[in-house]
Amino acid sequence: MKKAAVPSILIAVVLLAVAVIAEAQQPKKVPLIGYLSAFDAATESARYEAIRLALRERGFIEGQSIASEYRYAEGKLDRFSELAAELVRLKVDIIVVAGGDRWVRAAKNATKTIPIVMTGQGLDPVEAGLVESLARPGGNVTGLTNLTAQLGGKRLELLKEAVPKVSRVAVLYNPANLAPALEVKEDLPVAARTLKLIIQPWEVRAADDFDTVFAAMVKRRSDGLYLLESAQMRANRKRIVDFALKSRLPSVYDNSGPVDTGGLMSYHADPADRYRRIAYFVDRILKGAKPADLPVEQPTKF
Repeated sequence: MKKAAVPSILIAVVLLAVAVIAEAQQPKKVPLIGYLSAFDAATESARYEAIRLALRERGFIEGQSIASEYRYAEGKLDRFSELAAELVRLKVDIIVVAGGDRWVRAAKNATKTIPIVMTGQGLDPVEAGLVESLARPGGNVTGLTNLTAQLGGKRLELLKEAVPKVSRVAVLYNPANLAPALEVKEDLPVAARTLKLIIQPWEVRAADDFDTVFAAMVKRRSDGLYLLESAQMRANRKRIVDFALKSRLPSVYDNSGPVDTGGLMSYHADPADRYRRIAYFVDRILKGAKPADLPVEQPTKF
């Protein structure tokens, strides 16, 4: 009986050893990150580089221990659902959404299970219905919120401080974008009253509207300009900045892009700091944390 058992034990040991070796030789699954951008590749390259470097500091090396799939909507909202669906079909482990609340909602509609990380744009995510609360998001969405609308008053304050003679500030915005529309209607008037400024809202729905609006601004004797960017405004950024310079209008913006083009000043959450922080959420989720339990963070650096 003992002699007969020995070969069986040896066979079992050999089979176990083979199984262990085979398992060790199996390539480990590399986590796949889907990067879904409302913008274009050129705009996003520097932003994603900040995420990539921060992930590297956490031990995730692109092409070795992590991989990425990029999809760019180039400002076309109607493409976003299609691009989100593509990433879902690829079975990515996380979708990072570089865009506002409407873009995040498109990704959320495409999947209820894949974790979604917001880069912090658009409406407050609670107000937009993307998360239950900042502290306990629930669902599959977490990430950052950038306080864009809440900073509107600070931008007006800084403009008034830099150019005390400003009294009538023209505000350019696209009413089709909910976040800028709410800022114009709810946040800016309160700050303007405190600063004794007159807000002159101007809706720009199409590229053909700019010349008409610019002429009206001159007629209304605007002496300051506040731009709330959107995909449409971004496409006409140089045109807007050139008008402000030609008309000698001190201007303030909600991001630094127009300032790089010649605008006067901007005030916003630090984008590099914000994008580096995305790596924290990616790291935690890949290590098993659920988006529902990861609090949405507000910016601390401006």
